[in-house]
Amino acid sequence: MKLNTLSFSIALALSATVLVGCGGGSSNNDNQQTATPTTPSTNTGSTGGTVTEPTWTLNKYDPSSSFVNQCKTPRVGTDPYENAPYPDKAGTEMHEKMFLRSYTNETYLWYDEVEDNDPKSFDSVGEYFAQLKTTAITDSGKAKDQFHYSESYDDFKKEAQSGVVSGYGVRWAFISTTPPRVLRAAFTQDGSPADKAGLLRGDTVIAINGTDINTSDSAGVDKLNAGLLPKAGEEHTFTIQREGEENPIEIVMTAGDVQSTPVQNAQVIQHADKKVGYVQFNQFISVGQDPLVAAFQQFSDENINELVLDMRYNGGGLVVMSAQLGYMVAGEEQTRASENNGAAKSAQNNAKVFSRTLRNDKIEAASTEEDYYTFENRKIDWNASVYTNQILPSVSLDTVYILSSAGTCSASESLINGLRGIDVNVVLIGGQTCGKPYGFTPTPNCGEVYYTVQFKGANAKEFGDYADGFIPVENENSEAGLSARVPGCNVADDFSKQLGDKQEGMLAAALTHIETGACPVVAKETANRAPSMQKIVLDDSLNIAQPFHPMRNSMVDIKVKEQ
Repeated sequence: MKLNTLSFSIALALSATVLVGCGGGSSNNDNQQTATPTTPSTNTGSTGGTVTEPTWTLNKYDPSSSFVNQCKTPRVGTDPYENAPYPDKAGTEMHEKMFLRSYTNETYLWYDEVEDNDPKSFDSVGEYFAQLKTTAITDSGKAKDQFHYSESYDDFKKEAQSGVVSGYGVRWAFISTTPPRVLRAAFTQDGSPADKAGLLRGDTVIAINGTDINTSDSAGVDKLNAGLLPKAGEEHTFTIQREGEENPIEIVMTAGDVQSTPVQNAQVIQHADKKVGYVQFNQFISVGQDPLVAAFQQFSDENINELVLDMRYNGGGLVVMSAQLGYMVAGEEQTRASENNGAAKSAQNNAKVFSRTLRNDKIEAASTEEDYYTFENRKIDWNASVYTNQILPSVSLDTVYILSSAGTCSASESLINGLRGIDVNVVLIGGQTCGKPYGFTPTPNCGEVYYTVQFKGANAKEFGDYADGFIPVENENSEAGLSARVPGCNVADDFSKQLGDKQEGMLAAALTHIETGACPVVAKETANRAPSMQKIVLDDSLNIAQPFHPMRNSMVDIKVKEQ
């Protein structure tokens, strides 16, 4: 296939061919040998036949296709999202564990750093999957793989297809995790329970369900967790302190299915005789395509001079949408290669490389043109998963201002890296990004969708070494696209103003830089570095969960085909 002639990579009935074709797996493993199924299982399945479970042998691997869809509790009937029968067959918990073991060994980027522990030593499939990852750390001392995750198939489908997530529709910001702890609302989704309840950016949580945020006992932490990670239909009371209000305010929110609003506050700002396009972009998901295109159409129609992308809370999502956004920023001329400029390009439209997908050594040997994403100039029909003939609008700028924080992750970082790979000047305003040049193809099995790191992204200059994030550095002179140091200003997140307000700290710093070419004095202060997305440490022994979420914190490899 040619570049951009891409096959849709989510398949329920996984096969060996699908695993290889999607960059998901490989059966070319010198250590693979057939495991002998010897132990009878009590699971008789829907047909009434006895199912025997496979036997684990150290460092001997069957192909993952020999275990796929063999489930301890098979689903029956029709999948409402695919309008097709569920692929599940009668199996055992050991089948599910062995699938994950083999799939990890085939596709995990660092498969040779995973210890082959006996699956039977773990009480559940989830517990077993949790340790199927490297234990290595980066140069800064953080875990190399902070992104190992699974979620229910229903939750995955709701968000992937329609942007629906469960909760209140609020993005929390953990400013301080040790007493006195500071937990604030960063923004709310339009029309969400949080929005309707009146929660505002900057509201500081002082208690949840009557439990003080500074609690130091396990029962109190459980109550905080229950409020911050609610189940659908649960009602919880938040006591908040709002700036300018003398007394605390109680806000009651009921969790439910929330429609994400990835694009907010699109506007054109008049500043220093220039037209500055500003848009808050929170997530690379399919429902964000139309409002993002509308924002850029507005920017193009009004002929803006400068662009500010507020991606401080954008944890990532679909790589192909990042490639679309790259085109809408840079335009046709900068994203199409000439005959003699040396840039890698596609066979269609002469498109320059946005991101190259680097996989483990088992898969790299079979690498194809499908392992390249090019700057994409077409809209996508997400219902049919095909490219359309509609050309995207573009502002065709050679400089873009990106507002960033530790919440700027993965597909968002891929945008920074991809643009710098073709020498577009990215000016980073805010804080150091999260550091995730890695991604995965969502892999469903037995009602759960698994995310295991399967690739690393690199730009057209082959640079992808930003595991500790991109760092805004004033007067930075390193060559664009070959360093994690990016020209810009270090600015703390300003919770005293709403997003899109010209006086809000990061946006104000960007406008100052647009006008003067320099960082404002306030930008000399150190920006807040947000804690880990996986958990927030309340004290030495107690944790409150803030889980990593793959669709919101990753490069997700869901590909699109030609019509």
